[in-house]
Amino acid sequence: MTAVNADQANSAPVLSADGRPLKVSLARAMFRNKMRALALVAPLFLFIFFSFIWPIGEMLYRSIDNPDLREGIPETLALLEEWDRKDLPSEEVFATLAREMVEGQEDRSIGKVSARLNQEFAGSRSLFNKTLRRVRQMESGPYKEAFLQIDKGWGDIELWKNIDRLGQPVTPAYFAAAVDMRFDGDGNLIEQPEYKQIYLKLFWRTIVMSLMVTVACIALGYPIAYLLATLPMRTSNLLMIMVLLPFWTSLLVRTTSWIVILGREGVLNETLVWLGILTDDSRLDLMFNENGVVIAMTHILLPFMVLPLYSVMKTIPPSYMRAALSLGANPVVAFWRVYVPQTVPGIGAGSILVFIVAIGYYITPALVGGSDGQMISNLIAYHMQKSLNWGLAAALGTILLAGVLILYWLYNKIVGIDNMKFG
Repeated sequence: MTAVNADQANSAPVLSADGRPLKVSLARAMFRNKMRALALVAPLFLFIFFSFIWPIGEMLYRSIDNPDLREGIPETLALLEEWDRKDLPSEEVFATLAREMVEGQEDRSIGKVSARLNQEFAGSRSLFNKTLRRVRQMESGPYKEAFLQIDKGWGDIELWKNIDRLGQPVTPAYFAAAVDMRFDGDGNLIEQPEYKQIYLKLFWRTIVMSLMVTVACIALGYPIAYLLATLPMRTSNLLMIMVLLPFWTSLLVRTTSWIVILGREGVLNETLVWLGILTDDSRLDLMFNENGVVIAMTHILLPFMVLPLYSVMKTIPPSYMRAALSLGANPVVAFWRVYVPQTVPGIGAGSILVFIVAIGYYITPALVGGSDGQMISNLIAYHMQKSLNWGLAAALGTILLAGVLILYWLYNKIVGIDNMKFG
């Protein structure tokens, strides 16, 4: 009997202080801790979602979204599905288009149709506007003959092929335009005319200028970081304030200051002429071109290179260099073979920061770049604010984002993200 009672006692669940089973109490406590942690993290997650993830998703969607024709002339597009694409569409298609043009003028959807079509087939907007004024006065057909009398452009089969093609809900046309290509009425990918081929040149210019800025920041930032890391703490802290000073100054002020310095009548040219190094006819052309953009961006982005380098250099024990010198290496060899390899993580971190920021820069190229120093970000802003071609702007942004991710992947393969440190 005593043995049975002992077995029952051993099999009974362990209770907590409040009388509940200990396992249940632990599960509830862990659940409360998880909910508390989730509540603390939720504001940050929502901020990242609405300020970063959602805009990127919206950009990716806009780069292929093609709603204008389907919303503006849906019945016309439905009739064009049965069109043989050899002769002009039937009278019913023209009549339906005339009715939808009049209806679309009230809600302004026909303006979006003509603007979208004009992006792919030049002259479409003026053709629609000219026709709309006459169509409103028409009471009956034949509409096909009336359209052709208004403008012979309605007799161009390519126009109707493009209307039919742009009726699809999604389109790769924006990406084609972003790489200086376009689709013809039959859906074949062809090159844009040479005078319209600007985007690939701008992508290449953006990458080259960003690399130039990154290399310049390494060349200037490395000795500055080395000096800060080797000087006494009081002196290095004072110099660090000078490095951080640009962060406390408006970006617009810093950029316009370079206009004053680099202009043909600016401080630099005037000083060189006063010293006799240059004449009035041989002043340096450093403004409103790539040179001015690289110089100004290097100055602005230099702290992004100095800070990672400094944080890594500060952790390198000075005894390493003394040991190399005591073993017979001269200062140059000791520095190159012992010190520099240990700073590679800082170089990698600074390079990634500078390059990614530089490749998307907008204000500095807009102010000091002129026509020769514009970067792809300036064209994205133009299409967002002036031409209102948001699809093309989204496609350009998507390609830029993909390029950055590819370069990041290559960096990981060659150098390794694990070797990148900020201190």
